[in-house]
Amino acid sequence: MPDKLKYIVITLLAMLCFSAAKAAEECNIADSIPHVVRQSVTIPIDSTIMEPNDSILVADSIAFANKPWYKQLYDTGFMLHDKRIKYPRFARFLLRIYDWGDKTFNSYRPEYVQATGKNWKVTGRSYNWMESYMMLFSEKSSDILHINSDLYTDVGLYISFMAVSAGYTAKTSDIFGGKKNNRSNFNFNFTCSRIFANLDITSTKGNTHITRFGDYKGDLLPYDFDAIDHKNVSAEAFYIFNFGRYSHAAAFCFSKYQLKSAGSWLLGISYSHQNINFNFSSLPQEMKDYLPVLGMNYKYRYTDYGICGGYAYNWAIRPQKWLLNVTVFPSAGYRRFFHDSTDDERSMFATSAHARLSVVYNHKALFASLMGRFDGNLYFTKRYTFFNSIESLSLVVGARF
Repeated sequence: MPDKLKYIVITLLAMLCFSAAKAAEECNIADSIPHVVRQSVTIPIDSTIMEPNDSILVADSIAFANKPWYKQLYDTGFMLHDKRIKYPRFARFLLRIYDWGDKTFNSYRPEYVQATGKNWKVTGRSYNWMESYMMLFSEKSSDILHINSDLYTDVGLYISFMAVSAGYTAKTSDIFGGKKNNRSNFNFNFTCSRIFANLDITSTKGNTHITRFGDYKGDLLPYDFDAIDHKNVSAEAFYIFNFGRYSHAAAFCFSKYQLKSAGSWLLGISYSHQNINFNFSSLPQEMKDYLPVLGMNYKYRYTDYGICGGYAYNWAIRPQKWLLNVTVFPSAGYRRFFHDSTDDERSMFATSAHARLSVVYNHKALFASLMGRFDGNLYFTKRYTFFNSIESLSLVVGARF
């Protein structure tokens, strides 16, 4: 073989050997790479690489985890189902009971009703109300005695968390130094998807005006008449049949949105205790001569137990904005008289009428509503019919958070 050719072959063999050695070295380095990568995973924990905000988040998470569960609940804004909250066994048991009740009694079809997503509400309310009394002694329109009370105004501020609400209501006459009224009222209500219930306790004395007195046409009308004492306790509880589509809370509690118009039949029970005293002996003689009945004192003291039913409807005029509700439910049942009631001729049949109206406007977290209410009770004998009622109009403004 020529010397030049030998030189070329030797050079090629040397290059192949060098390449093989280099490849083997690279293979050893590649085999060690997974170990290097596994070690590099821990590098972000090094404070020299972490961002300052990350350190704060880690510290806050550790501090939150070390707090008692009730403080964790407070820090989350009472978000009951926040997974970070470490409930003890009994508290978690109560939460499961709440979840069952919420699913059973407060569930809706999402295409019809939507939750507002807020648990808290602050509400201001102006409650304006009055009482009316009417005696009808015959079919003639002239044989009517009609009495109205003053228009009372109460203002209140309330704070609510889910189904629990607390607040204070004051008489405007006490605030602005007007005429003192001997009156009080208390209201409690409960609402969920299937049921709504209401309790009212009212007491008034005087502050009434006779606007019609049989055939009397003299100049004394309207006559200021303070000889009326009225105490009332009434309650109703209803089952809402179309509970999946209709939301009573959307119209009266502002905790839901009615997305589509819907209504529901209602069926429930009612209770009413009336204690009303009239004393006409203080009237001027010229008015007494026209009193359509013989007596001067009348006392209506009775308790009604009834079955009530009706219908409620929500018009979703503009979903999540405007809503109109009308609810009507009459009641019929048994009446129990007390021994000190005036009339000897007493009907055991009890009947009453009730109506509600609500117009609601929502704007993001804010809401406003105008609500009307009518509650009337009918009392009748062979000689005359007596009807008394409470009418009210409320303006409500508030915010959810």
